[in-house]
Amino acid sequence: MDGAIAAGEAQNGADWKVGVDIGGTFIDFCALEANSGRVASLKVLTTPDDPGAELMMGLTLLAEREGFDPSRMTRFVHGTTVGINTIIQRKGARLALFTNAGFEDVIELARLRMPEMYSLFCSRPDPLISRDMVFGIPARLRADGSECQAPDMTAVESAVAMAKANGAQGIIVSFLHAWRNSAQEASVKAAIARLAPELFVFTSAEVWPVIREYERSSTAILNGYVHPRVSGYLTALEEGLRSCGVPARPMLTKSNGGLMNAAEGKRACVNMLLSGTASGVIGASWLARQAGQDKVLTLDIGGTSADFALIIGGEPQFGTGEVIGEFPLHIPSVAVSSIGVGGGSIASVDAQGVLRVGPESAGSTPGPACYGRGGERATVTDAMVVCGWLGHTEMAYGQLRIHRELAQRAIGELAAQLGRTVEQAAQAIFDIAVSEMFVEVEKLASRAGVDLRDFTLMPFGGGGPMLGAFLARELGMNRVMAPRRPGVVSALGGLVADLRGDFIRTIFSSLSAASLPVIREAFEALAQEGRDWLAAQGHDAAAELNLSCDMRYVGQSYEIEVALSPQWLVDGDAATIAQAFHLTHQQLYDFHDPDGAIELVNVRLSAIGAGPSLSLPEIDEIDVPANPARRLPVYTGLSIESVDLHDRRTLVPGNTFHGPAVVVQEDTTFAIPAGAKARVDRHLNLLLTFME
Repeated sequence: MDGAIAAGEAQNGADWKVGVDIGGTFIDFCALEANSGRVASLKVLTTPDDPGAELMMGLTLLAEREGFDPSRMTRFVHGTTVGINTIIQRKGARLALFTNAGFEDVIELARLRMPEMYSLFCSRPDPLISRDMVFGIPARLRADGSECQAPDMTAVESAVAMAKANGAQGIIVSFLHAWRNSAQEASVKAAIARLAPELFVFTSAEVWPVIREYERSSTAILNGYVHPRVSGYLTALEEGLRSCGVPARPMLTKSNGGLMNAAEGKRACVNMLLSGTASGVIGASWLARQAGQDKVLTLDIGGTSADFALIIGGEPQFGTGEVIGEFPLHIPSVAVSSIGVGGGSIASVDAQGVLRVGPESAGSTPGPACYGRGGERATVTDAMVVCGWLGHTEMAYGQLRIHRELAQRAIGELAAQLGRTVEQAAQAIFDIAVSEMFVEVEKLASRAGVDLRDFTLMPFGGGGPMLGAFLARELGMNRVMAPRRPGVVSALGGLVADLRGDFIRTIFSSLSAASLPVIREAFEALAQEGRDWLAAQGHDAAAELNLSCDMRYVGQSYEIEVALSPQWLVDGDAATIAQAFHLTHQQLYDFHDPDGAIELVNVRLSAIGAGPSLSLPEIDEIDVPANPARRLPVYTGLSIESVDLHDRRTLVPGNTFHGPAVVVQEDTTFAIPAGAKARVDRHLNLLLTFME
């Protein structure tokens, strides 16, 4: 990503496209000058007490350093953690839930699963809506969608009055079978609007009209819970951009890896809860395709967490059921597994004398001890400094200077408790962090049924390159690819992302030739909905429509998503659809029943509007050894060794060198263990292979 990215469209003047991603410690900027293809990047420390202030500060710094005129910014894409942080911190809106009388316990019962199945002492999280704010409304639909009992508007009026008296800011309406017939929910919403226009209202059918009342209700609740903060944040963002003279309409990264405009973001807040993690995977997928890497395991390490995802065939994997804080998210999203181990994760010794790492994080304020911003507790970053892998240049584009003595003091307190030297304690923190990630990645690989030895690890984020090569070695992976600017891959993901809207229709039908017209009708309705959505986003070019169905064998409780060709519906080819399901079931579970009856539960459609066409420059490789800038002492686990230090800016395609080594750059530091051979490819990626 250094130097230039070739833009697919020619533009007059110095027009800029800017991608921004806010993490727990830093906000990242990746800016592309459209006419020359020049790329600029920047990191700015976050301001937790004033979300959004760091954004304007970063844009100002970027403009000063690169000399671009904000009035020439033609594209602005933004990923934010405001929504997910609201849920994690439980600082969202006070909500009321209107549901069917007799079903007031739906969100407390949930699915009766415990967070830790083998613990006798764990408990489920408290719902986001307290029991006294759940109101049963006499109303009922039959399973076929016909009305059995009309909503009791007197009860609605009473419930609204009680909700207001209890301090409700908004109301969620979720009735049984609303996925099939949303009229009752709509009528109650209209009544609430008349009775209390100051309250916002969301219905389950308008947020995500899917079968199963808990999933539908919880998704609508998440949407309403974050609505005030997200809406307020986006309004302030729009005003801030206007005050800076930015003409570009802000676009937002979504959990599904696509984009939407800010107007929709204010309504469909639930769609952007995983925007940062998803855009990182989208950026990594784009880089993988550019480099010809077909199978990739991504490792995105920030200040508070490590996120993992699989890229297969150059494309990210998608799913539902991702966990947001303590709650499942049932809309489609890029499949990402997370663990609370990051660069700022705090190390401590528990009452039994056992060393622990995370999930508590030092964040950006005060941050790791070595930042010199008031932090006193030892973190993973401090451990890397004490071992010597980190701290040889200023960090975050010159914004941070590493204080080695502060890191040694923080680690020294733990070392005294453990009866080890400072270096041994630091190495133990480092090893635990890697082992925690190892466990999570093994779970991911097992669920996906893949052999990680066939994959390339791509570390990014501020901390990914610090730990990535060591994790790859433990996993038995032979290849590692570090992009030229790993620290801003998530911001890059926003620049290369497509518009993407996901739509669903529950049909609940057996698979047969007679049911295909029903499926085709659902597909055509969703296709029109998708085209309308893209038009509302300002997309007037061709649309890509991807069809899939949630299917299962009769008698199964849960279904799997199967990609389908619309032509199969046109041809009435039920046999090919069945074969696609059998094949997918075989791949996931290693068995299938060719004679088993099949049910279709949901029809899904993704409407995609292609984003800007960009590509990395290619530079001819010249096979020559790299010249290190100097040597430095590093504790490699058993002893202190003298290792080479390389400056990433001086490395050119074809350069090679061997580990152990350290590669420094403005946005991160790449730690390379012994036994690894490094080579710079024609895209300026740094490729590692482990010698057997």
